[in-house]
Amino acid sequence: MPPRLPALIADPPPAEGRLWLGNARLVDGTGADARERVSVLVEAGRIVRLAEADETQPEGTRVIDVGGRTLMPGLIDAHAHVGVSFPRPARADGAEPLLAGTDAHVLAAELREVLRMGITTMRDVGSMGDIVVEARQAMRYGAFRGPRLLTCGRIVSPTGPGGRFFPGMYREADGPDDMRRAVREQLRYGADFVKVMTTGARSVELEDPDPAQLTAEELAVVVEEAHRMGYRVCAHCEGLAGTQLAIEAGVDTIEHGMYLNQRPDLLERMAANGQVLVPTLSFLLCVAGRDPAAGFAESTWTPQLVELGRHNVEQAQLTLLAARDAGVRLAIGHDMAPLRAAANELLRMIEAGLTAREALVAATSGSAYALGLGEHVGTVEPGKLADLIIVDGDPLVEPELLCDRGRIWLVLRLGEPVAGTALEPSLL
Repeated sequence: MPPRLPALIADPPPAEGRLWLGNARLVDGTGADARERVSVLVEAGRIVRLAEADETQPEGTRVIDVGGRTLMPGLIDAHAHVGVSFPRPARADGAEPLLAGTDAHVLAAELREVLRMGITTMRDVGSMGDIVVEARQAMRYGAFRGPRLLTCGRIVSPTGPGGRFFPGMYREADGPDDMRRAVREQLRYGADFVKVMTTGARSVELEDPDPAQLTAEELAVVVEEAHRMGYRVCAHCEGLAGTQLAIEAGVDTIEHGMYLNQRPDLLERMAANGQVLVPTLSFLLCVAGRDPAAGFAESTWTPQLVELGRHNVEQAQLTLLAARDAGVRLAIGHDMAPLRAAANELLRMIEAGLTAREALVAATSGSAYALGLGEHVGTVEPGKLADLIIVDGDPLVEPELLCDRGRIWLVLRLGEPVAGTALEPSLL
């Protein structure tokens, strides 16, 4: 990871002083069993110490009695289209046209709600225009509180239909030299990582999963240049030819990868290399018209894409379990609107066959590893940033509570209590 990652530079100032979070049930994000009656000492925005029940807080420390609630790492969404997946105003006929800056205020409101739902870090894997980096800069200067945002800038892609379907999202490049220039442009822009399209997208009716959209030589240059500068690479991968190229080229995270169950050898290679799979089941279910969060509503996609989507759901669920069994690291990526609902992806992974413990690891330390932030967030350990959530109930037994706004008791960002029911006393 580069020493000056833009997303970390843009973090707000950490909380001042020392904070004692007493009497918590700890789910630490590592997959270990929960621990009862643990206290957490936070200083200058970082976790300093985990204390047992009989220990007392240092003198002069601010105390919050957690009251036996569950304390855990903040959730991390590793695959979001931040500048796309927020609820834009529905303008009534005859209403004034939306002004140029209105979207930015609406996105800020959505990002505040993302943080309110316990999602403390979010990776933007492609948005149109500059609204995401503008939002991040606004948070840096205290305009509002939201999650830590990582962005890829523009998606590096060979010339293809997707660039026409999503104007302002792609940086199209052809040939190794142009690919290298495209990577450098994203780093100049302030990207935290590089995203590349190795295959077509299932949301574009003119693109097929196979063949690969770019050559091995083109992809090798993308990975070489990004890694040379210390940045990670994520790849959009659907068809097996492009997925194999990405794995062999050393891409850090495989996004979607729904057909990998057909290639156990590639899953074994991913596990050996430490490469991460981000399955994005929620969006696949949406295209297929089988999204539980939407009440299994009819799909609005073209018939061709719906048919492909149903096949993709079956393949992705098989791949999730095959990847787990092969020892591949997993991360969660909601890939859907609204951004605040990212914890739904955790439930989709459980429905597909993961245990709640496995899904919680994917949503915390697994996603932190995927983003290259494992030394900073994702677990509750000394030295980590105090991006924490405290919830009413046991997410190992009731993981759905993480989707319930009323059960997110407290959210801390860099040790500062910033949201939750504990800060919203009823007037009744």
